[in-house]
Amino acid sequence: MLIPLSGLKPDAQSVTPLYLQLANKLSDAIDRGVWQPDEALPSERMLSDALGISRVTARKAIDILCERRMLIRKRGSGTYIAPKLEQSLSRLTNFSEELRQRGFTPGSQWLSRETGVAAADEILALGLSPNAVVSRLKRLRTADNVVMAIESSAIPAQYLPDPKAVGDTLYGYLDARHLLPARALQHIRAVNATAEQARLANIKLGAAMLYITRVGYLESGAAIELTHSYCRSDYYDFVAELRR
Repeated sequence: MLIPLSGLKPDAQSVTPLYLQLANKLSDAIDRGVWQPDEALPSERMLSDALGISRVTARKAIDILCERRMLIRKRGSGTYIAPKLEQSLSRLTNFSEELRQRGFTPGSQWLSRETGVAAADEILALGLSPNAVVSRLKRLRTADNVVMAIESSAIPAQYLPDPKAVGDTLYGYLDARHLLPARALQHIRAVNATAEQARLANIKLGAAMLYITRVGYLESGAAIELTHSYCRSDYYDFVAELRR
């Protein structure tokens, strides 16, 4: 641990406060993967002794990263790197699959599962006729019991007549019936959490979230899925490889 700590020492000659320098250096180290999700960060005492700074400075730097949700304090245990999900924008995968590949335990907390007449946006996105019926699923998506996203999906009832038949994964249900989307169109934009979203995701009112709208299509070209996801921006990274 002494090797990564050696590059974190703040510059006493800089006009930037020492705690801000340390917070930024710790943030960069976390982004580089010096510490992995759920790994313990060196204690305030270790940082203080290794970097020649006061424990107050170390504590203030850690406080900043806790506010940014990059670190999580566990009472009586220490401070740990917050879990983060890096999702590719060029590959169609499901939430559970992405988490398992990165060593997390995926989970869902159902908020509602019901059927109803398709709304205007569902008719348009899914290419349905007026008065068509859809199954709607709303749930919290979790990683290691931490809420990562609030997700609402609409599936034409011809493909999902009973929404309560879906278990832990919607794509698992569709895959078992040879209805897995072959491609999808996704739109992403930034929004601020409403009061309900803040309560469900355990974040502050107005906190930044990523709002993702996805329409999934079968090989035949038929639209099978309309999903709206509100993702915690502090836990999500989206990665795209660009080529000329």
